Amino acid sequence: MEVTDGLYEIRIEYQGNIFRIFSCFDEGKLVVLFNGFQKKSQKTPQGEIEKAIKIKTEYFAEKLKHK
Repeated sequence: MEVTDGLYEIRIEYQGNIFRIFSCFDEGKLVVLFNGFQKKSQKTPQGEIEKAIKIKTEYFAEKLKHK
């Protein structure tokens, strides 16, 4: 499910617990996984979304730096 601007949320259920992992696509071929957390409510915490956006931004900035 797309959360915002190319940031996706992957949902995993394991032993009755629900975990979420933020990810994005890099050039349509590579799935990059960012922060994950255990979701305890229906709404995704805004702080977790902001953390994922920050990590995504840093990832692509670092990639551009090495080109």
